[in-house]
This record gives sequence, structure tokens and C-alpha cells, in this order.
Amino acid sequence: MIPLRDANPSGGTPVVNHAIILGCVLAFFLELLLGPNLHYFFIAYGLVPIRYTNLQVAAHFSPWEQALPFFTFMFLHGGWLHLIGNLWVLHIFGDNVESALGHGRYAIFYLACGVASAAIHLLTNPGSQLPTIGASGAIAGVMGAYFILYPKARVLTLVPIFFFFTVIEIPAYVFLAFWFIVQFFNGAFALLAGTGEFGGIAWWAHVGGFLAGIFLLRMMMGRSPQQFWHR
Repeated sequence: MIPLRDANPSGGTPVVNHAIILGCVLAFFLELLLGPNLHYFFIAYGLVPIRYTNLQVAAHFSPWEQALPFFTFMFLHGGWLHLIGNLWVLHIFGDNVESALGHGRYAIFYLACGVASAAIHLLTNPGSQLPTIGASGAIAGVMGAYFILYPKARVLTLVPIFFFFTVIEIPAYVFLAFWFIVQFFNGAFALLAGTGEFGGIAWWAHVGGFLAGIFLLRMMMGRSPQQFWHR
């Protein structure tokens, strides 16, 4: 299912959400300029699990060099489709979450969700030598918060049915619950296959980001999830 838009106007200009989108776009254009050096850029600023789990490898990096990828990885993308897909979902759901949290708390929330998704990826794929990049773990946290904040908001969705596509409007909790279930079962399949990734996607980073979004929303707003579900 592909979300097209939500019928849930935000309460103001989502300046932080716009800044995140702009940051990802600028980072992607920098990637395009790097040419053959792009791989080394991803190694330096993407999240490479073995840099943290193998002491011999970790010894080659300073504490700053080890900490920085936990933040930079979420602004990097592996191609146009990766970039556009992530930023479109962030555009749909991020403005409303920013409206609920406020600009400052939303910025902290977004980065914290990204860091949490990175930590889960390390735990589930500790021996990987491949750099993990992309905003999807942080965006999963935004989706988790939206799931709690606006469960009954309508999401216009493109749904494939056999060889055809149809557009339907469904409640946000249906769309987001379905998305989460897909991530969870793909992640479970990946673990059974002996890896934390399947099809080049860090599924558990998505699961961890989504759950982190729910937890952090509760921490920041001081309300139980049930109090939001009248929306």
C-alpha cells in the first residue's frame, strides 16, 4: 500500500519537517557529486555495525567518529526512489506530529527515533560490514507517533489488487498497523535466515523506530496512548 495524502491538516507550518526534508535532499546532491568516492563516504557516515561490535575494527575510530554516524546515516539515501519514497511518507505524517509536539520537541523526537532505530539494527545485525543509510528508521518513529495521535485520520492509499491498482481512503490505524506487521514479519524472516536484513532492508530498524516513536511520544507528552484515541 502506498500513501498518497492524509485528510488531516496540520496546525501550522512544519518548519522542522521541512528542514529535515531539505537536509536529506542536500545530502543526496552531495552524494551525486562524490562519484567513485561515494562508497567511502557511506562507510564514514553510514552506520556500519561491525565498527561497533568488533573491537579490532572499533579501535581505528575515535569516539566522535563512532558517534557521528548515528545521526548522519538518517540523512543519506541510496538512490532517487529511496529518497523520494522516504521523504514523501515524512511529508504526509510528519507535519501533524510536529504540530502536536511543537518544533523543538519534534526535532529531538525525530533524531531520537533515528538513533533508536540504529541501535536496534546493531543488535539484530551485529556482524554486518555494509553501511546502513536512510531516514526510514526515524520516519518509522514518526509513523508510530501518528498511529497514537491520529488513529482515525483518513489516509488516501494506492492499493494493488492482483494486476490492478485502486485508490481508497482508510483509517490511519489500519494503514500503519498493516505497515508495522509487514515490517515485523519480514524482520522475523530475516532473523530465521540468520541475518538482520532481508532484501537489503533493515526491517528491525523500522520496527524499533516505530516502537520508539510510541514510547517517546508518551514520554514527551505525558499522556497515555488511550487518551489520544478519540481523535
